[in-house]
Amino acid sequence: MASNSRQKYGSSGSRRPQAAGRGPASSRSLGGSAPPARRAPSAGRAGAPGRGARGNARTPNPSAYRAIPGGRAASSAGRSARASQGRSPQAYAAPRMSSVRVGDLDRAARNDRARKTYRRHVVRLAILAAVVLTLAVGAAVLYFSDAFRIEEVQVEGVEHLTTTEMEALAGVPSGTTLLRVDAGAIEQNLLRDAWVKSVTVNRVFPNTLQIVITERTVAAVVEVPTQSATSTQPWAIASDGMWLMAIPDQDSELGQSISQQIYEDAASVLHITDVPYGTSPETGAFCTDENVNNALDIVAGMTTSLADQVVLVKATDAESTKLTLDNGVEIAFGKAEDIREKERVCLEIMEQNPGSVAYINVRVVDRPTWRAL
Repeated sequence: MASNSRQKYGSSGSRRPQAAGRGPASSRSLGGSAPPARRAPSAGRAGAPGRGARGNARTPNPSAYRAIPGGRAASSAGRSARASQGRSPQAYAAPRMSSVRVGDLDRAARNDRARKTYRRHVVRLAILAAVVLTLAVGAAVLYFSDAFRIEEVQVEGVEHLTTTEMEALAGVPSGTTLLRVDAGAIEQNLLRDAWVKSVTVNRVFPNTLQIVITERTVAAVVEVPTQSATSTQPWAIASDGMWLMAIPDQDSELGQSISQQIYEDAASVLHITDVPYGTSPETGAFCTDENVNNALDIVAGMTTSLADQVVLVKATDAESTKLTLDNGVEIAFGKAEDIREKERVCLEIMEQNPGSVAYINVRVVDRPTWRAL
């Protein structure tokens, strides 16, 4: 029985394809003239793989992986089974691989930077809002307080308006402050006066209100016929054609109450006479009489020494407008056209005939005439 068992175990351990020209393994084990067979793998090396028939490659031995009851392989298998019972299937799973595009990384970085920038902007806006709110509350408290109360009003550039007239025109409220004063309303009040051409109101802290005025100047005094046509009323008119005021008698009560600069100007400017009946001037309105406007345009357009010699303009009709010089010479000037050429001709005639010219006609400038004394 022992011999048979060893033969069977050896036969199963040496189980492989037969080589060409060789007999079966059973014939070799019984003895005979056959060449000795190779030694079969021992039972101790049952787990080593054998060699194939066509080369040196070894094939696994099925009996080497067979579990032996009570052996070390079974114990190892038991330990492995017990260890695996406490682990989840994911513990033995291979790590998952994920692919991330470079664009996704850039997008994530941009989003992160955008969030940080947004948070910074929110913080800055919150700080700015708090500062603005604080300033607004402080300004409101200061605005309604009595700080910067107006204690002095300075007026500059006024010659034809008195202090009393200025106070009435400006209308600065009593007890107001530099913060609450309505500078626009003061400017509008002053511009209603014909003498005021422009005005600027300045706040000079802590308690001074400064009013700077640019006045219109008297360009001429127009002798306007009264309604009865028996006398004339002198009116001051500005260079832009605005009627400034009717000039009262200087010795009258009204004449004593107005600025005396008005009378000084009236004495130094030219007078426009022979104005047609029906001319109706109005303070603060622009002159609409074309005869008066023509006379003003002539005087305003002169650029030579002749302008300083004119003392009187007769404005009966634009075509026949006459100038009277301080030396008594009369000039039929006509319309306010070719003013510089007409000046040149008049000056040339008077230079060529000094002291002997009484009348010059330059209404047609290329055919001038003159008359001696």
